[in-house]
Amino acid sequence: MRHALGVIGVLAAGVLLAVSAAMNWRFGYSLGKTEFDGLIYGSASAAADCLKALVPFFFFAAWRNRMWSQAAASVLVWVVVTAYSLTSALGHAALNRMDSTGQRAIEAQAYKDLRADLKRAQEQLSWVPQHRPASAVQGEIDGLKSTREWSFTQGCTSVTGPQGRKFCQDFHGLSSELASAEQAGVLEARIAEVQKKLGKVDAGSVMAEADPQAAVLTKLAGIFVPGLTVEDMQTTLTIFIALLLEVGSGFGMYIAFSQWRLYDRHAPAAPAMASVAQSVSVAAPKVLTIGKARAGANDNKTAAKLVAPETDVERFHKERVDKKEGSSVTSTELYEDYCTWCEDQEKEPLALPTFCREFGELGVVKAKIAGRVRHIGIALKSSRETEEDKKLPALATQAA
Repeated sequence: MRHALGVIGVLAAGVLLAVSAAMNWRFGYSLGKTEFDGLIYGSASAAADCLKALVPFFFFAAWRNRMWSQAAASVLVWVVVTAYSLTSALGHAALNRMDSTGQRAIEAQAYKDLRADLKRAQEQLSWVPQHRPASAVQGEIDGLKSTREWSFTQGCTSVTGPQGRKFCQDFHGLSSELASAEQAGVLEARIAEVQKKLGKVDAGSVMAEADPQAAVLTKLAGIFVPGLTVEDMQTTLTIFIALLLEVGSGFGMYIAFSQWRLYDRHAPAAPAMASVAQSVSVAAPKVLTIGKARAGANDNKTAAKLVAPETDVERFHKERVDKKEGSSVTSTELYEDYCTWCEDQEKEPLALPTFCREFGELGVVKAKIAGRVRHIGIALKSSRETEEDKKLPALATQAA
């Protein structure tokens, strides 16, 4: 389960790192005047972003080994590359948000314009008087032009007599009706065109806010921060996205790899207490003893017994721990004394969980008392020596 979580964490951190590196690549590429210069800047930006993810490993390794100059250099490098990466992330996030919100605003405005144009055309169409189809009216006008009155009135330009006036009134009435029919035809064509354009638009998307996320968050945050605007929320979201990428890509790998305990030393399992008693000495190398077979057995049959070397935890137990009835030592005190012993021996101490596990395999009883884990029946030699040192002045005074 632990390894599965580690793999998932590495994959998630890798995605964040790839996205951040891609943003840095685009930002660096845009700085070059030529294509080659852009490739140089883009490669350097991507490499700096990858270095940002590796610096935590270098820093904590240097801190663990007490190499302060390397730790300080790691901090300096991390600050520089993270600041550079943060600027590119902010620019990229802001540009994308502005482009998307601006495009939605343009689409919404275009939709509103089409709706207004459609309403205006429909209103104009309602103002047009009642009329017959233009073709029918045009046919009647052509019929009037073929009559004798049309020639007599010279196309209704010279009207005389009641018959001529009536003829011209009918002609002008038909001309007005034809104009209304033609105007109605133009408006109907315009309405059909606008409706066709509106049919291609997703009304649900253009009727919403240009930035729905920022609008909703602004309303919610306005309860606690009056006067907050959508532009302020957009800026906050841009900063938040940039921080998400930088923190996730910068520390994601280090956190994910912690599942494998990269800095733990995997010491061999401690042998049983009986085997410890059979070891020759503290610094004894591997000892191979060969015992002869019992009398009556074949002489060429031997039994080999291999004694495993002592681990650091076993040596610490032998050198710094005494058995003492009625005494107990907390895990913290035991581990601190173990770290001091490792420092004296110029050895790298194990992590606290690993040390407690290996120490518990030596047969020491462990119990939880008053909320603290204590090892029963043992005492530290360093503590006993400290108590004896405190008694020395009193003994000297009595002797005087």
